[in-house]
Amino acid sequence: MRKLSAALTAVLLSWGVGLSSEAAAKTLTIYSGREEKLIGPLIAKAEKDLGMDIEVRYGDTAELAIALLEEGKNSRADLFFAQDAGALGAVAKEKRTLPIPAALLGKVDPQYRSSTGQWVGISGRARVIDYNTKLVKPSELPTSVAQLTDPKWRGKVGWAPSNGSFQSFITAMRLLQGDQKTLAWLKAMKANGAKDYAKNAAIVEALGRGEISLGLLNNYYLYRFNKDNPNFPVAHHYTRRDAGGMVNVAGLAVLNTTDQKSDAEKFVAYMLGTPAQTYFVKETNEYPLVRGIQPSQKQIPLNQLQPPKINLSNLSDLQGTINLLQEAGVL
Repeated sequence: MRKLSAALTAVLLSWGVGLSSEAAAKTLTIYSGREEKLIGPLIAKAEKDLGMDIEVRYGDTAELAIALLEEGKNSRADLFFAQDAGALGAVAKEKRTLPIPAALLGKVDPQYRSSTGQWVGISGRARVIDYNTKLVKPSELPTSVAQLTDPKWRGKVGWAPSNGSFQSFITAMRLLQGDQKTLAWLKAMKANGAKDYAKNAAIVEALGRGEISLGLLNNYYLYRFNKDNPNFPVAHHYTRRDAGGMVNVAGLAVLNTTDQKSDAEKFVAYMLGTPAQTYFVKETNEYPLVRGIQPSQKQIPLNQLQPPKINLSNLSDLQGTINLLQEAGVL
């Protein structure tokens, strides 16, 4: 009987069937709207440091948010690592998240986390208008995104309507100006020949080639190009108290489908730790959100920017924004 029991145990273990919680290691599953080339190395380090088996499904933030809502209670995801607060809010709004422990929330200033504790910002990014320094003089730069519909910018502005951060920017504009004015702006931009790009990096590449003069994107993409070419002819322009200058976050939410709440929270804590926050400063050129961690000297400090006053928790109407983009014919 002992031999039979030992043989049965061996067979069960070979099939991955555990006889105790220690016998079968669980996999922490993350749906990530952040690109693998940006955070893959950090997640690999977290996997090693935390002693966890971590599996990541990478994809577009908005599409992953929609997938999570469609999967509902059948989702195998434990965490959602979103590119922007809007997608996190959309998932939380549908009651798909669990509260983040107060000790973790407290590491980040209130404006960069859910007002109800359902998600927490991990890194910050500012919206900018990047410009080709050979084609545009600083004195010619617009003071708001509203001016980009001017005929002098016809066919000279790049944007990425399918990008999650762009969609949050549009949601911010809806909050500040209302749907009708936002729809009118989108239609005017399309009529003025705004050029579509799949990703923010592609906009920076197009700016460098002189294919466009201005681009709407996040601040951290340019630094990758500057690293390879210090004379890359593109610079940042920040608008003030304008939707085009909003400060957003990439953040994490623990999903209510998880059966590994403790491990999921350990992962959140790891991303809020000094090594991970320093990684975002040095490797992705984003803003650290944990108090006491200094941003890169290349960045204008967050407290010196003048973004519009927006509660990031109110960026949750992702579907409404997608509908508006479709109505405008830009998505």
